[in-house]
Amino acid sequence: MNKPQKETLFGHPVGLYTLFFAEMWERFSYYGMRALLVLYMGDKTNEFLGYDDTIAYRVYGAYTALVYMTPFFGGMIADRFFGARRCVVLGGLLMAAGHLTMAIQIEWVFFLALALIVVGNGFFKPNISAIVGTLYGENDPRRDGGFTIFYMGINLGAAIAPLLCGYVGEKFGWHYGFGLATVGMLTGLAVFIVPPKTLAQFLVLGGRFLTSA
Repeated sequence: MNKPQKETLFGHPVGLYTLFFAEMWERFSYYGMRALLVLYMGDKTNEFLGYDDTIAYRVYGAYTALVYMTPFFGGMIADRFFGARRCVVLGGLLMAAGHLTMAIQIEWVFFLALALIVVGNGFFKPNISAIVGTLYGENDPRRDGGFTIFYMGINLGAAIAPLLCGYVGEKFGWHYGFGLATVGMLTGLAVFIVPPKTLAQFLVLGGRFLTSA
């Protein structure tokens, strides 16, 4: 059984803020790519796709259904074999590879990219949420507040991503939008790997800078 984390920042374990930013950037990458997906498949200038609306929405529906199904298996694999942290890192790498692979204009590669994102999400999504719970003791009253802060990161990333990635995709090209989603995923993964104490020191220094300005 994991021991709760003792080091705190703003009243919560420092690891919570690592998970907050990691999940925020992961949701940024996921919703940023999803905002472009149907438009990208239906763009007639994409000669390797150029799907009509019916086919595009079928692919989109199958993709999103699988995204919500795979965390069930990702959680079991983490519990029985690899552990939550390793699965989060593996999932982040698979999702980043999927976003990056979108730049290759070959139809089977496009579906490979979707498969990588689906599998990566299955490893990432359930396990990073599980790690939040391990930061607190069994009867710690701060746990509910910790999950509230964590889900604020999810909502923040999901709100910003369609606006920013959608704008970049429409203005400069689809691949730039997908590239931005890739950067978001790699940023989230980097934040997750950074030691919690290092991130906490960075946040404290940033807070002091803002209050002294």
